[in-house]
Amino acid sequence: MEEEFGDVLFSLVNAARLYKINPDNALEHCNKKFINRFNYIENEINKQGREITQVPLEEKEALWQKSKKA
Repeated sequence: MEEEFGDVLFSLVNAARLYKINPDNALEHCNKKFINRFNYIENEINKQGREITQVPLEEKEALWQKSKKA
């Protein structure tokens, strides 16, 4: 499985090269976007005085979708 997954990653990096995309920068931008969205969810839950572990998955998903628009 690891070898096959490595093949997928290698293919993606090669595709990035063909499209003149820096894969390191692309991954960094993706990570920042994820962190910003997750922080949004945490902040919204904290405003309600709740812990993230107490929030049902459906509600977290709704907040995730909302964070994409924020």
